[in-house]
Amino acid sequence: MNYRHGYHAGNFADVMKHVMLVALLDALRRKPSPFSVLDTHAGIGLYDLSGPQARSTGEWHEGVGRLLDLPPGTILPPCVRQWLDMVKAVMGEQGGRPSYPGSPAIAARLLRPGDTLACCELHPQDQQDLRRLFRHNPAVSVHGRDGYEAVTALLPPRQARRGLVLMDPPFEQPGEFDRLAQAIITARRRFATGIVAAWYPIKHRAPTRAFLNALKDTGQRNLLAIELTLRPPLDPARLNGSGLLVANPPFQFAQTARDALTSLCGYLGDGEAQAHVEWIVPE
Repeated sequence: MNYRHGYHAGNFADVMKHVMLVALLDALRRKPSPFSVLDTHAGIGLYDLSGPQARSTGEWHEGVGRLLDLPPGTILPPCVRQWLDMVKAVMGEQGGRPSYPGSPAIAARLLRPGDTLACCELHPQDQQDLRRLFRHNPAVSVHGRDGYEAVTALLPPRQARRGLVLMDPPFEQPGEFDRLAQAIITARRRFATGIVAAWYPIKHRAPTRAFLNALKDTGQRNLLAIELTLRPPLDPARLNGSGLLVANPPFQFAQTARDALTSLCGYLGDGEAQAHVEWIVPE
């Protein structure tokens, strides 16, 4: 309840996560049948980068700020270019005010007629902001409920047999990796035809290895780990990298992720950034 993503919006972890989100949604858009998106930890959807929270950390300058500063005509992988153009469009809609779209805003922009988005947000003020953002969008529903509980309550979606479950917990409480692993298992059991994407922080290797091994040991299949590290993950007091565990990834998504993250490594960090795409368990 105390976590506010406004302090971290647009940082390198957001860049990585949201570029991958665009790639996953684009894969769903390739087929004409409708799809449904569940965003379990949605936040407010749109962040003011000139506001007091973002200014207090300045993290966005080393994330999305670096991509916004690229010269016109810079060649980027398609999903990176699409995400960056979306960010610029949002800023234009806000009168040029530095603004950053969170995952629900990105997903909402990529919905087609018949597609739906369900957003869960427990923080009262953030929930109110999210409802205000989507008050005129009938394809988007906002739920004031715990994201992990929503995995049971809102899956499988009623509207579609295809879709994406995005889990992006704040990792402020002990045991978050364990709760996330269980939520992934539950989501896959209830929505076997869906894609599940779960974000996780990389501070040092032991917790992430334990998380991935725990999923592997339960007999889960078709698990892809996508990671971007700014520096060797040796200091547990720092956010050294960002990961996305994708269960049931789309066809050729591993190569799409590898190309996108390799490109991002050239712009993020201080020369030590590395991309890592690995099948934890193949199909």
